[in-house]
Amino acid sequence: VNHAEITHSQNSEDLPPLLHKAVEEVITGKYLNALLDILHFQSANDWTADMLTKVMAYFHAQEVVFTLSSLQMSIKSYLKNLLYQPRQLLSEFQQLDQQQFQTAMKYLFNSRKDHLEMGNIILDWDKTRERIFQSPGVNRTLFLITLDKCFLTLSALDCVDILSQILRESVVNYLQPDVIGSLPNILLEDAFRNLSTVFKDLYDKTSANTQRALYGWMKQVLQKSYNVSEFNESTSWVSAENLWILGRYMVHLPLEEILKISLIEIRLFISYDNATKQLDTVYDITPELAQAFLERINSSGFDMRNTSTIYRQDCLLGLLVCFYDDLGQMDAAVARTLLHQMIKCNQLRGFQAEVQKLKSQLLNIAMQNQTLDDILGSLSDAVVGLTSSQLESLSPEAVHNAIATLNQVSGWAKSQVMILSSKYLSYEKVLSFYNVSQMGALVTGISTQSFYSMNPKELSQIIRGTTSQYLPDLSPAQQQGILRKVAASGDFSSSVKDIQGAFFKEIPLSDLWKQTGYNSSMLKGKELRRSQALYLYELLSKKNYPVDLLSTGQLVKGITCQLIESMGTDVFLNNIKFFENNLHLLSPYQANCLAWKFWKVSNTSIPPFLLLVLPTEYLEYVSGPLCVPFIESLEKTKMDLLNPSLHKKNTVLQKVQECLNSSVADEYDVDLLGNLICHLPPAFLHGRMSLRAMAAALHQFKLCQQLSHEQKTEIKYKLLELYGSPSNWTAETTLDVGPFVALLSKGELNILAEK
Repeated sequence: VNHAEITHSQNSEDLPPLLHKAVEEVITGKYLNALLDILHFQSANDWTADMLTKVMAYFHAQEVVFTLSSLQMSIKSYLKNLLYQPRQLLSEFQQLDQQQFQTAMKYLFNSRKDHLEMGNIILDWDKTRERIFQSPGVNRTLFLITLDKCFLTLSALDCVDILSQILRESVVNYLQPDVIGSLPNILLEDAFRNLSTVFKDLYDKTSANTQRALYGWMKQVLQKSYNVSEFNESTSWVSAENLWILGRYMVHLPLEEILKISLIEIRLFISYDNATKQLDTVYDITPELAQAFLERINSSGFDMRNTSTIYRQDCLLGLLVCFYDDLGQMDAAVARTLLHQMIKCNQLRGFQAEVQKLKSQLLNIAMQNQTLDDILGSLSDAVVGLTSSQLESLSPEAVHNAIATLNQVSGWAKSQVMILSSKYLSYEKVLSFYNVSQMGALVTGISTQSFYSMNPKELSQIIRGTTSQYLPDLSPAQQQGILRKVAASGDFSSSVKDIQGAFFKEIPLSDLWKQTGYNSSMLKGKELRRSQALYLYELLSKKNYPVDLLSTGQLVKGITCQLIESMGTDVFLNNIKFFENNLHLLSPYQANCLAWKFWKVSNTSIPPFLLLVLPTEYLEYVSGPLCVPFIESLEKTKMDLLNPSLHKKNTVLQKVQECLNSSVADEYDVDLLGNLICHLPPAFLHGRMSLRAMAAALHQFKLCQQLSHEQKTEIKYKLLELYGSPSNWTAETTLDVGPFVALLSKGELNILAEK
């Protein structure tokens, strides 16, 4: 790169018009506009060797002094600062002309380039894109600007694709009721279907009020595409195809609309291959709506009392079956078939009491004129409702024959597990790997002595096989029974490699000492106690580089302060990401050593989260451009993990408040704070948080684990200010308020209950 200033004059006529425009934008400080114009220019023109010379000459002619290096630094600094100021980025995007906007969307969402080259100026585009999509605030800007400008500039399909990328990749959901009004209400069929699919996939991430707003938008578009003359007050716009497009949003159809749906359309919908999958996902459907759908399905020609039909409906009715209520004159075979289907009903978001009551009624019908031994395998998860005396009456053979059903059932009481395990094992006589693998969650009922009496090779297979997922649920005595027997067999060394997850922590250190052949790769996927990690790190560090050990994750627990201190500067800086990614595994002492080491080798670039570990006076270094990365890093690492003292925590929160200009003004501040919002003091929530910010923050507040009574009280008052009196709340608002409903007064709760 030539760092010399170019001193001869140059007329603007020597520059192509678009390049001349870009140079003028650089002079006025509009770097984003200039960058986009240059990129567009390069897409249609070759960048010749003398082009940059002409550009620099033009700067000089305008008495603007730039060197190539200073220009490159200015552009990089500008872009970096812009990514820390998403509101400013939104403003600059809004001022882009149509061509600049198209270029921006192209390079953000469709470009596969690692670097952007403008003559001798090179930008690391891969790194910049990564930074863009990691920032909730910048992603919000991209979402809003896409809604604002994209559908006026690009094709609807391209815009839907861009929205899909933003919404699917971001950790924050930007779909709020007020934003839904910005969605285009006229879309070509393919674009509408693609966007509807995105909204269906994000259903669980959106608030109840947003779900209702999205349903309203989908209904509006679907009704416009439906011939108005074809439906009136007595007929419905809801066709089979529209039901499929609505997907899970079908639960927002009013009861009267469901009852108007044509029986021909209902029958057609039920015949769709994907109807099953859709009805299996309506987790939040109410009994009234489910029964209305069942009534229409039954009226359309499906005989609910025909056993052969109902077997087919195992793959047709989905979760609607959880609300089947026509039990009069039902025979035992139909009851057992319905019970078999109802194993999926525990996925419902509510109404479990009603479901359990229905299962109990069906269980009584299913057992008419039958012995429990004969029908045990056909009762599905209703068997959880059997009493201990009923389970005790079962024969070992009956339990053995029904094990394929029993091993899929969850929700067992410990006493039930003990009874069923004992029955099953008394039939099997000899405990083997195969027998144990058939038991599923019932494996926790096997006694320690039974485990210890097993063949060691069979036990090793249990450790390696699918049954290993239940090992952490065993009692410490059961776990040690397995480990002691395998360790005594001489085959322990090979078994150690196959022990995964939390069960590895139960291996005594004395047994680890006796084994050889450890390597860093075999430790991936295992949880370690700190003593295990200390031993294994010291052992493996003799023949492995730190990067190989730290990349396993859990071995971070085993690095001592002495080892951190002895790391060379380059090795330390190259491996800091492994510490940062596994901060939750470090002890406060290790984190302290890490912070002092970093301060010693590179105090100008110390990650802001490590300042939390150092004495409070070091927080004075956080100001201006360091504020956003400081808050971002605290949010990512979770302040509680670093275990600061109360005084230090208060000092840190004071610094956070200073960085926010002493207020949480809007959704951008909420994006930046993330889980730090859980630590804001009550007085700050009371006087410094806007209602706009509160609406965006409600979901985050519901995730907070340790809110104080004072914080909850302030949140309650903010919610009442935001939504008004509970007498005016909709069902969706009540759902969105969630656990904070419990903070309401008795009178307010009575009002909600009556509604």
